[in-house]
This record gives sequence, C-alpha cells and structure tokens, in this order.
Amino acid sequence: MKQKLFFNLLKFLIALVWLVNGLYCKVLGYVPRHKAIVGEILGEQYAKELIILIGISELVMAVWVLSEYKVKICTSLQIVVVGLMNILEFLLVPHLLLWGRLNIVFAGIFILVVYYYGFVLRSSNVMISSRK
Repeated sequence: MKQKLFFNLLKFLIALVWLVNGLYCKVLGYVPRHKAIVGEILGEQYAKELIILIGISELVMAVWVLSEYKVKICTSLQIVVVGLMNILEFLLVPHLLLWGRLNIVFAGIFILVVYYYGFVLRSSNVMISSRK
C-alpha cells in the first residue's frame, strides 16, 4: 500500500511540474522570465506565441504523465526535453535563469526523479498499473 502511494505521489508531482510550468508560467504568463528566455534564444518577434505553444505542450505532457500511456516513451521524451532545454539555457541565457547556471542541477534532479519513476519503479515489482 505504501509503495502504491509513493508511486502515485511521484506521478502526480511530475505531472504537477509540467502543469505549473505550462499553465501558470507560460500560458498565463505569470513568469515573464520564460518569455524572455524564448525571446532571446528564438527571437522576440514570435516569443509570445512560442511560449504559449510551449506551455500547451507542457500541459499535454502533464496529461500524458497522468494517463500512464506508453510510460517509457513519455519518460524518455521528458528526459530529452528537460535535458536539452536546460543545456541550451545554461549555454545561451544563464543570466535569465532563476538560479543561474545552478538551474542545471535542479533539472538533473528532476531528470533522475522522472527516470526513477518511469524506468526503475515501473520495471520492479512495485509496478502498480497494468499499462506499460
């Protein structure tokens, strides 16, 4: 029972990260730093539209995580997206990041949590859902 609770807690926390970053930070625009990052990397002309599209993509990721559909693909995509995004930001716009270059450490921790949830927990006998 505790394992199932831990498993579901991790799933909801991962989805919550995507939900908050997608909806609150990007779609609703409450964290203008995100738009500034996109504007500096991809250009100011379409930064507003791009940040909304990125935010919607993050909302889709939150739903995907909660759905438990094709978890290994979802997990792999999350790792690649978070890794690439944070490497780009680390190299191109560290001055716009909340914790500067230290942001990559928090991204690494998130990647490890996602990996643990998607590959370690789901591959062990702790596996809760029948979906793979």
